[in-house]
Parts: sequence; structure tokens; C-alpha cells
Amino acid sequence: MNEYLYPVIFGVVVGTVTRISMLKTDYRQYPTYLHGKIIHIALGFIAASLGTIAVPAILEEEYTAITFLTVAASQFREVRNMERNTLTELDSYELVSRGKAYIEGIALTFESRNYLVIFTSLLSTFAYVIFGIGIATIVAVICFFITHRMMKGNKIGDIVHVEYQPLHFEGAGLHVDDIYIMNIGLPSKQEIILEYGMGFVLTPKNLNALTTISNLGQRQAIIHDVSTALGVHRDSGEPSLYPLAKRDLIDGRLGVFLIPHEQDREKAERVIKACPTLENAIRMPSERHLDQKGRERA
Repeated sequence: MNEYLYPVIFGVVVGTVTRISMLKTDYRQYPTYLHGKIIHIALGFIAASLGTIAVPAILEEEYTAITFLTVAASQFREVRNMERNTLTELDSYELVSRGKAYIEGIALTFESRNYLVIFTSLLSTFAYVIFGIGIATIVAVICFFITHRMMKGNKIGDIVHVEYQPLHFEGAGLHVDDIYIMNIGLPSKQEIILEYGMGFVLTPKNLNALTTISNLGQRQAIIHDVSTALGVHRDSGEPSLYPLAKRDLIDGRLGVFLIPHEQDREKAERVIKACPTLENAIRMPSERHLDQKGRERA
């Protein structure tokens, strides 16, 4: 029997289980159940196999054999493209779209999780071959917790204070607190907004947060998540009932206007706080380094 049989089986199983544990269909209903999950589980199995087989190749000094990892990298890059294209096509049918920034973040996540599976399988298999199943199990558990820690990321609730504010009109102008949202001229639409609408003010905790919530993609992600979780009181062809998020140009606060089906303020606040902070929206202006003449340094 081949000496690498059990380590390879162990590594593949650990990697595949890790990928399954990272795959969750939540309120966004993505990946879809069941076929969307099957695709990603199959890709997770392939990633686990690649990471596992790399160990015997290295130990047997078959260094040319591990060049297939570069091929794997290009293939998993196609996973990102697949997710991006699929979600972009579907986004046009959403009453409240995700937006390109949110889609890019989701696509990047699916690609990166396959790399986490490769590293988990590689380290687990290597530990099995060198130290035995006991140490390999410990390594696998540690990798499991590390991958889940890396999955979590930051939430909007970490960088802003969220406060409910009733909607009101000043003439035809719709406001959340003192933040102007848009003009609504029809009295019938104003009545619907005042009856079903909600307003929230997001106050940034620091300069970095102010810049992050100013990002248009981040704002779209917030209103999409709330509309998905609580429903939306609108149909196509009604721009006056579309949820919006607008800035206060003086202090950077963000006013969020929603018309959810489920009139639950506390739940809406929780969903806003749980919205992920998009990687491509994060800015760190407070960490910029300047020289004595005020020019930016790397």
C-alpha cells in the first residue's frame, strides 16, 4: 500500500469539510440551494486535492509536479469571473440591486476561499506524513478556526453608530433627520413614504469610517441587504419609492431611506449593522504619511 494513501485521504477530507463549513446560504440566498452549493463543493474538493497532492510531490522531489498549482490559481481566478458574471446578470432583475462593488466583493470571496482550502489541505497532509494523525488533527483544527476567523471581516456596525430617525417632508423635499434625500412631488407617494418608510442616520466613528460610508458601492450594499432581509414596498418603474442613502455634506453622516415590507425598526437596525464593510470601499486617510512639505509618502 502506498505510504501516502492515508495522508492524502485525510488532507482531501479535511479540505473538503472546511470548504463545506464556509459555504452558507443566508438571507441573500446566494449561493443558491441546491445547485449553486454543488458547484462550490466540487470546486472545494478539487482545491483540497491539489493542496494534498502537493505534499507527496515535494517529499519525492518531484518539483515539476507542483507547477500545477499555478494552473489551479488561473482556474480559481475563473471562479471569480464566473461569480461576477452570474451576479451581474442577475442584478438587473433585482428590485434593489447589489451594485458592482458588492458583486466584486462576493466574487473575490469565493476565489479566496478555495486558496484557504488548498493551504488547509497542504498543512494537514504535511503534518500527517511527518508527525502522524494526532498532530495532523490538531493542525487541521487550527486551520479550520483560522479560515473561519478570516471569513468574518468587518461589519458596518464596527465603524458607525446607527440611529433610527423618522422621515419628514419640507415642501416636496424628503428628509431623514436634517439630511436631504430627494424630491417627491406627488402627495400620494408622500403618503406611502410616511406610512411605510423608515429612516436611519449612520454616524461615522472616525475619519476612516466617514470615507468608507461615502463610497457609493458601500451605500448600495447597505440598502440592498436591508431590502433583501425585510422586503421592499415598491415595483419596477417607481423611482420615487426606491431606497436611497445620501450624505450630509457638512459632517459626513449618512441618511438611509427605506420602504420595507416588514415594519421592524430593531431588525432593520441589526441588518444595517451586520452589512459587510466592502474591501474596495475601505479607505485609511488617517494613516496617510506626509513629509515636511506636505507631500504624500509611501
